[in-house]
Amino acid sequence: MQISWFRASLAVSAIVLAPLVRAADGPAWPGPAFPDLRTAGQVKLACDSGMRQAAAALRRLEAVAPSAGWIAQYDAFYAVTEDAHGPVEFIRHVHPDPKVRDAAEACELRWQDFLTRVGQNERLYRAARAAEPADDIDREALRQTIEAFEDSGVGLPPARRARARELANRISALGQQFDKTIRDSATRVAFTPAELVGVPASLWQGARRDAQGRVLLGLDYPSYYPVVEHAQSPAARERMWRAKMTEGGAANIKLLGEITRLRRDYARLFGFDSYADFMLRRRMARDTASAQRFLDDVQQAVRAGEQRDLAALREAKARHLDQPLEKTTLERWDVLFYTERLRKERFTVDEESFRPYFPPQESLQFVMRIAETMFGVRYTPVPARLWHPEAQAYAVSDAATGKPLAGLMVDLYPRDGKYGHAAVWSYRSGSTLTGRLPQAALVVNFDRKGLTIDELDTLLHEFGHALHANLSATRYALNAGTSTQQDFVEAPSQMLEDWVFDRPVLKLFAEVCPRCEPVPDELVEKARAAREFTKGSLTARQHLYAAYDLALHGPDAPEPMALWQRMEGATPLGHVRGTMFPAAFSHVAGGYGAGYYGYLWSLVVAMDLRTAFAGKRLDATVGRRYRDIVLGEGGQRPPQQLVHDFLGRDTSPKAFYDYLAR
Repeated sequence: MQISWFRASLAVSAIVLAPLVRAADGPAWPGPAFPDLRTAGQVKLACDSGMRQAAAALRRLEAVAPSAGWIAQYDAFYAVTEDAHGPVEFIRHVHPDPKVRDAAEACELRWQDFLTRVGQNERLYRAARAAEPADDIDREALRQTIEAFEDSGVGLPPARRARARELANRISALGQQFDKTIRDSATRVAFTPAELVGVPASLWQGARRDAQGRVLLGLDYPSYYPVVEHAQSPAARERMWRAKMTEGGAANIKLLGEITRLRRDYARLFGFDSYADFMLRRRMARDTASAQRFLDDVQQAVRAGEQRDLAALREAKARHLDQPLEKTTLERWDVLFYTERLRKERFTVDEESFRPYFPPQESLQFVMRIAETMFGVRYTPVPARLWHPEAQAYAVSDAATGKPLAGLMVDLYPRDGKYGHAAVWSYRSGSTLTGRLPQAALVVNFDRKGLTIDELDTLLHEFGHALHANLSATRYALNAGTSTQQDFVEAPSQMLEDWVFDRPVLKLFAEVCPRCEPVPDELVEKARAAREFTKGSLTARQHLYAAYDLALHGPDAPEPMALWQRMEGATPLGHVRGTMFPAAFSHVAGGYGAGYYGYLWSLVVAMDLRTAFAGKRLDATVGRRYRDIVLGEGGQRPPQQLVHDFLGRDTSPKAFYDYLAR
């Protein structure tokens, strides 16, 4: 649990820099190059050097008297610390060498202790409280900084302050171990070729085999989804599904239980009954009761849709097996399979049919072209030696002026030991005051054969986070980009999700891939219609995750599996004995603890933001306003103000609930 202004992933160091060569006809990489961290020894040297730099910067800051310019001095310290910490923290999620990852994790624990001690620094806290803000931006930066100190325990009596530091460090170590268990797992599920009938042959024909000749497939998304969506064999689907639903295992359930109990103990040091109450007071929701009322409203809105969806899937299974409906039970490992069958029946659309239209590299260029069209920016590839030969670097510049804006690194494909989902690390924050340019890393795991339209949607979602980081134009680094309230941070990325189903938007694909056959308009319309199908059950599932997270971080900090069994057991499909979904629920074990409701909360805001682009998804005038008002302002103004300034009114949930009702 880091003090809140140090995000989960931070920035570039000044040690052992890998060469980033300026392209002959293009811009150079903006800012310092990503450090060369090829060995565990280099990581250790970077860690030692970075911590010395940060400690020296801290001593300099402690000597600064409170003044109107104190927050700028504090932000300079933030930047030094970010530069020293960030690449080592990030590299532990993506480096192919387990020794490098282990060294980075050891370094991260040292940083956690340092950052916790900074958060409990009384001299800095007193200076922050005494500093005079020059304007509203200073005032907001000081408010957030003071709150971060207070949430780290600076105001607690000495014994409780020491306990807060101990708890924060322990929670960080446990969360790291939780992620490591999942990331380093080498689980393979064995299938006979006969069991893989229906699964695209390109997935498994060249895969590894065991001594019995069975095909071995991992749990990465490019392997998992084709099996559970297309395997004709119920046994194969069940085996793959159960393997995924037990990922992390009993060890992670134990870790999650300890994490949530320690979080509750942490909150109680500050006089709060629960960790949820402690955290939500700093967010848009303001308190647990408000977040729960919101979730109750969502549940009411999706209940009928969920029941319709599941009834349709059950009927599809009965027809497929040619058996009476009353003798048909829909199992959880049936859901994706029969969803795909119904999509084909009702909409004659197959997700796999999109892969030839959306090659991975061209798909990346496509989402960049969307940003270039909407926001007036340019992406230029920059030769670089990064953590893996397939990782890429791009310089981001303003299209009109050529002014450098940011750097973006991208890692597209799955591999053992790599972070297994999709995420963006805002590892370097920008500052207009100092001319510091932001950098970010986008990490996904896509099939090399191409993307489905839903995966293209995922790519654009994550690219939305990268845009939020890269197009930030805040005065201070500590307010930059995604440093917003957590229940708003997903809104800018979710706003763009709908874009890939828009025919004029998809026409941009031809600009980046003239050789690619254009996806037929009819297929896109069918995909859009199919996307509406099961929105009730999908939203209901998100509601379950959010409600579980809030309950898990309630006053009693219940045992994770007992709570999950009870809550999932109360849903229409119930709980499957032996499965343990929370063992791989990294969001809740990590930075989204007591905050997963923010995905739905942000979606309400995102759908309202989309109304400004109605009928004009690529409108550069609206896009520039959005770039300046929402993305550019980062966290230096409250989210409610950003939305009001952009829309010209307070945000409304109407678009969200209209979507669920239609």
